[in-house]
Amino acid sequence: MTATDTTPGPDMGEKKMSLTVKIMIGMVAGVILGVIFNMIDSAFINTHIVGGLFGMIGKMFVNALKMLVVPLVFFSLLTGVTGIGDIRLLGRVGGKSFGLYLATTALAIGVAIMLALIIGPGKGFDMTGVEVGGIEGKAAPTVWNVFAAIVPTNPIAAFASGEMLQIIFYTIVLGVAVLMLGSRSKGFVEGCEYMNEVMMKIVTIVMSAAPIGVFCLITKTFTEQGIELFIPVLAYVFTLTGALLLHLFVTLMLMLKLLTGLNPFTFMAKIRPAQMFAFSTASSNATIPVTLRSVTERMGVDNSVASFCVPFGATINMDGTAIMQGVATVFLANVYGIELGLVGYLTVIAMAVLASIGTAGVPGVGLVMLTMVLGQVGLPIEGIALILGVDRLMDMIRTAVNITGDAVVTTIVAKGEGKIDLAIFSDPDAGVLTDDDIHIDEAAEAELAVAAHKH
Repeated sequence: MTATDTTPGPDMGEKKMSLTVKIMIGMVAGVILGVIFNMIDSAFINTHIVGGLFGMIGKMFVNALKMLVVPLVFFSLLTGVTGIGDIRLLGRVGGKSFGLYLATTALAIGVAIMLALIIGPGKGFDMTGVEVGGIEGKAAPTVWNVFAAIVPTNPIAAFASGEMLQIIFYTIVLGVAVLMLGSRSKGFVEGCEYMNEVMMKIVTIVMSAAPIGVFCLITKTFTEQGIELFIPVLAYVFTLTGALLLHLFVTLMLMLKLLTGLNPFTFMAKIRPAQMFAFSTASSNATIPVTLRSVTERMGVDNSVASFCVPFGATINMDGTAIMQGVATVFLANVYGIELGLVGYLTVIAMAVLASIGTAGVPGVGLVMLTMVLGQVGLPIEGIALILGVDRLMDMIRTAVNITGDAVVTTIVAKGEGKIDLAIFSDPDAGVLTDDDIHIDEAAEAELAVAAHKH
C-alpha cells in the first residue's frame, strides 16, 4: 500500500455485518410484524401494505431468484461437465448422486411414518364441517413415463418452461458432445466459463437485496396465515415439524459424518443462508443459485460436481416433501379410521420416492403430489382440506430440509471424488458475503482498469 493510499482493506477497520445475519434479522422482524398485523386485522394494512407493497417486493425478489435458475444451471452445469473432462467420472458422479438422493428420500419418509405411527396424530379428530377446495387429484405416473419424460422433445420449450430434468439431460448431452470435439471446443468452453462467472456475479447482486425480500415474504405469510390455524391440527404440525427436524439434524448429519468425516456443525453454519432463502421462498428451484454458491464458495466443493448435483437434487430430491406425505398419510388414515397395514405404508414409501423424481421444486407442489399418494392407498383426497391452512408454513420448513439434503449429497459425492477443498470447508470466513462486497469488487475492477491503461 502506498503512502497516499489510505483506503482500508477488507480485513481492516470495523468488521462488517454478514449478509446471513442481516437475513436472520429480516426473518425474525418479519415474523413479529406479521403476527402483529394478523392480530390487528386492518383492511388497509392487509390490502395496501401487506398485499400491496410487501407482496410486490416479495414477488420481485422471488422472481429475481427464479430469473437466475435456468441460465445459471445451464452455464454452470455445462462448465462442470467440460471441466470434468472424463465422461466416466461424470457417470460416477451422476450414479452416486442419484442413488444417494433416492436413499435419503426413502429413509426420510420411512422415519416419518414410524414417528407418526408412534405419536398417532389425527386420532379422535372430528370431521364435522370440513369441506374440501382448491386441490384436484393427480393420477399416479408409471416409472416408465417418469424416466421417458426426462428426454425433451424440444429443448427450447424445456428451457422456456423450466423443466429442470429435461434441461439437465440436454445440457449433459451437449457437454459430452463438446468433450468429444476436443480442442476445437476451446473457444466455446471459455465463453461458457465467462457466462458462468457473469451469472454468479448476478447472484451476488440479487443476494444483496435478500434481507428486504425475506422480510417482506415472511411478514406477508404470517399476516395472512397467523398462528390460530395451527390449533385444530396441532398434533399433525408437531409431528411433521419433529420429523423434519429429526431428518435435518440427525439423519442427514449422521450421513455426512459417516460418509465424509466432515464436521456437521461447520456444514450447518455454512448452509444456513441457503436454508433461510429456502424457508422464505418455499421453492427449491428458486434457491438453486444460493445453494450453489454455498457449496462452492463456502464449502469448497468443485463446480464440476456442484453444478450437477445441486440442480439435480433440487429436481429429484424432495426429502421434506416425502416426510410431509408420510406424516399426512398417517394423520388422514387416523382421521378416517382406515388401517393401511404394512403393505399400504410400503406403497406410500414407493409412491413418494417416485413422485419426488417428477416433482417440480416450486411452492405448494407437495399437496398436489399428496393427492397421488392418497389415491394409491385408498384414502379420501378430501382430507387434504384439513392440512391446507397450515401447509404454506410447513412448506417453508420442508423446503429448507430439501435443499439441505441436496447440499449433503453434493458434499458426500465431492468428498468421494476428491473434488472438495478441505481448507475452504474448514475456514469459517470462506465465501462470507457482506453488503460491501459488490462495492469492493467494483473498486478492484477500477484499479485493474487503471493499471491496464498505464501499461
